[in-house]
Amino acid sequence: MKFSQYNINNTLKNNIEWQGFNRPTDIQFKCIKPILDGQDVLAIAQTGTGKTAAFTIPILDMVAANKSPTRGIYALILAPTHELARQIHQTFISLGKGIKASAVCVYGGVDQEEQIKQLQSGASILIATPGRMFDLLSQGIIDVTHLKILVLDEADHMLDLGFIDDIRDLIRKVPLRRQNLFFSATINKEIKKLAYSIVKNPIRIQISPNNSVAKSIDHGVAFIEMGDKRYFLGSFIQKNEKAKILIFVRTKVRAERVKLAMDRVNIQSVTLHGDKSQEEREQAMKSFHIGTIKILITTDVSARGIDVPNVDFVINYDLPDSSETYIHRVGRTGRAGKRGTAISFCSTEEKHLYDLIETDLMSEIVNISINKADYAATLDLAFEPKNDWRALIKANELIIEKNRKQKKSKRRNNL
Repeated sequence: MKFSQYNINNTLKNNIEWQGFNRPTDIQFKCIKPILDGQDVLAIAQTGTGKTAAFTIPILDMVAANKSPTRGIYALILAPTHELARQIHQTFISLGKGIKASAVCVYGGVDQEEQIKQLQSGASILIATPGRMFDLLSQGIIDVTHLKILVLDEADHMLDLGFIDDIRDLIRKVPLRRQNLFFSATINKEIKKLAYSIVKNPIRIQISPNNSVAKSIDHGVAFIEMGDKRYFLGSFIQKNEKAKILIFVRTKVRAERVKLAMDRVNIQSVTLHGDKSQEEREQAMKSFHIGTIKILITTDVSARGIDVPNVDFVINYDLPDSSETYIHRVGRTGRAGKRGTAISFCSTEEKHLYDLIETDLMSEIVNISINKADYAATLDLAFEPKNDWRALIKANELIIEKNRKQKKSKRRNNL
């Protein structure tokens, strides 16, 4: 079935076609009609499956068809991170051109004033991160008493971030008679409990089997000791100097340390993590998106919502602690019908994580063997003295001072 065959607003159809979409993805095909029919939906789907458009399209159609506009917010979409909220907002903007549907996005890390002005000028659709949304709700800026549709996107991540009590508080403030759309990458006992406290007799949709990596992604593992990883990363980037590469690390400090290691070998990169200001995050994403900087080093939390086209490689510099996170990471490449490659660096101390992930996955992780001669050759070509302890200590001091300043700035912005 093509989008042109759907019984939806003609302007919306034209916008979908203009965006280059012809046929719906699996999740769009399974979600759009039930949502248009007013049913609650519980959807389990990995990022990259097209789930944003799966709820954006029917919501825009319903807002366009609403002959008697309600006061306050018609549809509220909650997302766990700034980046994902902004991505969803952009989808509403691009697909909603020419439709009387005002979409506003609110998130923390920036001054409230401009967001409040946008809300006061009238918003039928609100995309928000929980922290800023609950803040504005407590101030009486947001009116959800006439809400028709509630969407929780990446609900599992919101649960991880500790927003469960806030979400339950929100449920008590919105009308009982409403449509609920619940999207999550994973399903477990806690997610089920949250989901069924919100959705009523939902259509349950599950896209792709659990713990599977997309067929468009080639993924493998190279066994490299922790202290040697930066040499292999630098060597890999230099051998693929035109490639757009997304690098995952475990912590904020690790992100800055890897960046400093790349700086020392004249490889330009940017970092994305929770200690960055909103302006810094936006600039990092913009430079990586348009390709002025081809190396982005990020933590898992900040990577939620990254939807950058043409990522050639994903590098798991640090192994994640679950197969779900592994799938989410490698899913940043091999999108929109293109092939992608993901490579994991596994040290001796991470071997237990690798074993756990490989056991859970439904597809094999290819072993990228490095013989002793090649391993030694890479270290021989290392661009910095291994025992330059003064440089390492100085780099660590710079990271600590930078983190201190970012945290101070963060407190000022009421994050």
